[in-house]
Amino acid sequence: MSLKKEEWNVNELKFGENGLIPVVAQDYESGEVLILAYMNEEAVNKTFETGYAHYYSRSKKTVTKYGETLGNTQKLIVAFLDRDNDTLLIKVKQSGKADMEGNSFTCFPKQIKGEYKEIGGEMLGRLQRIVGEYKKNPEDGAYTSFLFARGVDRIAKKVGEEAVEFVIASKNADKDGVVNEAADLLYHTMVLLSAKGVKLSEVCSELCKRNR
Repeated sequence: MSLKKEEWNVNELKFGENGLIPVVAQDYESGEVLILAYMNEEAVNKTFETGYAHYYSRSKKTVTKYGETLGNTQKLIVAFLDRDNDTLLIKVKQSGKADMEGNSFTCFPKQIKGEYKEIGGEMLGRLQRIVGEYKKNPEDGAYTSFLFARGVDRIAKKVGEEAVEFVIASKNADKDGVVNEAADLLYHTMVLLSAKGVKLSEVCSELCKRNR
């Protein structure tokens, strides 16, 4: 259940003996875990009052707005409390990098075990971010940058072409063909959305309106 301001009370939280509660922050669109941090009562109150994440620094023993020194922010979108009331999960709109050195979008960039297969909205959210980075910082030889350079009309034409190929593939028995063409269509659609300044969250909001 999300913690709506009118029904939330800091007394619901169970702080540890050190007066802190662990907080997991996720990107609200991609689902990527950005940071594991801690809040004390003051940090929790400031987070909900201002709408921006504030954390307690165990080394400095102070409460600061996230990313204040680097100019980054984490705008609070929604918050969840676990069943034991001793851990917070917040979904945020992050500006800048989560890595304190400003090198990575998330503080968990190292994959050390297993094969990570991204699923559904998480992959699309990450794709949106990556496409947006190519739009903001074009790279020579990068196909995504090439598409942006060609403009909306060319991107839209490409989406149309991929849509036709997807339909043709769906008429055949080859499942892999459908998967490949669907991936092409989704990718080019994401590029077109980015070119038009449309966010996945806006599309999802529209879908939610229709889910009745």
